[in-house]
This record gives sequence, structure tokens and C-alpha cells, in this order.
Amino acid sequence: MITLAQNHLDEISRHGERDYPHECCGLLIGTFAADGRKIVLETYPISNAREEEARHHRSLITPQELMRGERYALQKSLDVVGNYHSHPDHPAVPSQYDLEHAWPTWSYIIVSVRQGSAADLRSWEMQTDRSRFDEEEITKGQ
Repeated sequence: MITLAQNHLDEISRHGERDYPHECCGLLIGTFAADGRKIVLETYPISNAREEEARHHRSLITPQELMRGERYALQKSLDVVGNYHSHPDHPAVPSQYDLEHAWPTWSYIIVSVRQGSAADLRSWEMQTDRSRFDEEEITKGQ
């Protein structure tokens, strides 16, 4: 389960709309709660580093940007608990590419952006054996 405030959900949707028709991407900064939930306290937008011709269906967070995001979280005594990206004109479901590049324990929020407007936002968590994603419940926090 992942908990986000409405403003975080709105930030992710707006980022997807701004970057349309390309994929957007960013990190989810927060805490891993004792009950297993991930609690998002901030979104951390990142510029898609994928080459121009592939940005409409792939996003890339460079190792340098990931390290910058991790340092930012550590400075606030927080963790990176996941990432988000958009699927322009496609459903908010993980692709095979997403599965091949994901990590267990993180949440993966995908926002579907259809014709420039955010249409659906869902969260996914990879199984520990890396075989598939299962949809993760999103709860709204403060």
C-alpha cells in the first residue's frame, strides 16, 4: 500500500500533462512505515534523459539523477520509496520494459495521459521474485 496526499497525485498528473506527448518521470520521496506502507511526503520530478525519438514511449532516470534524488532524500532523513512515470496514450499498466527495469520494494506509479490530459493513475509493486507487478492500493494522506 502507498499513501500520498492529493497534491502529490496532482503534481504527478500535471507533470505527465506538461511532458506529453513524451513520458515524464520522477521519484517518490518518503518513508517505509513499520506496517509495510510507503508514505510519500514529496515528489521529485526529473527530466526524461531518454533520446528524443524514444521519449514518447520510454523514460530514463540517469544514475546521476538517481543519486541526486537519493542525496536529497537523505538530507531530509527520508528515503526514495518509488518512482513515477507517464504512459502517453496508453493505459496506466506496467510494460515488459517496466518489469525489466524495476526494483522490488519500490512503488511504481504510472499515470496514463490521453491526448494531453491525465486520465488514470495507478500504483504497482513488483513481486520479490521479479516475475510480475501487482497493483498496489493507493490511500490518500494529508
